[in-house]
Amino acid sequence: MALHKNMPTWHHSNWRGRFRHQTHIRCIASRWTPNGLMIMGEEEKISSAVFAVRTTAGQEINVANLIAARVEMNKLPIKAILVPEMLKGYIFIEADGPHSVEKAIAGIKHVRSRVPGVVTFPEVERYIVVKPVIEELDEEDIVEIVGGPFKGMRAKITRVDRTKEEVTIELLEATFTLPVTVHADYVKLVEKAKKES
Repeated sequence: MALHKNMPTWHHSNWRGRFRHQTHIRCIASRWTPNGLMIMGEEEKISSAVFAVRTTAGQEINVANLIAARVEMNKLPIKAILVPEMLKGYIFIEADGPHSVEKAIAGIKHVRSRVPGVVTFPEVERYIVVKPVIEELDEEDIVEIVGGPFKGMRAKITRVDRTKEEVTIELLEATFTLPVTVHADYVKLVEKAKKES
């Protein structure tokens, strides 16, 4: 995260705690508040908005780095650039207005276009706050194993231990039933269990 030299130090921990292990973020000048205002200091408040920019899928971080370099070189009034891991093909730019975003993205490789309109903070927040995988898993769900020796195999969850964030699974493709306990991060939900009514 790049921080502006005049940014108060109390901004650092709030951003780092919120985005750690979840989102690649490039903060140019300041930070969010829930009402959409940017806090620059005790006495000065500046209103800004968030704009979405379409990019080539898989090139979001490269585009953000190129935009950040242009912003710093040309001293453009861009506050932050956000690259959500969960949303492919888009980045969010916080600026005073759309004209600033247009200047920042003009001619940059892999930028498709600026999405018309303004993005609200609750819309951005849902891509920032990521629920742990364990919260969406239940017994009898079908999952795909995404790491370890059984990678790529499908399994059925037989037990969920939310405190340890572990699941016990039975491999569907195995010739015999063998319960295996793995961390919830090693499975991806494929199909929810059918609930009987």
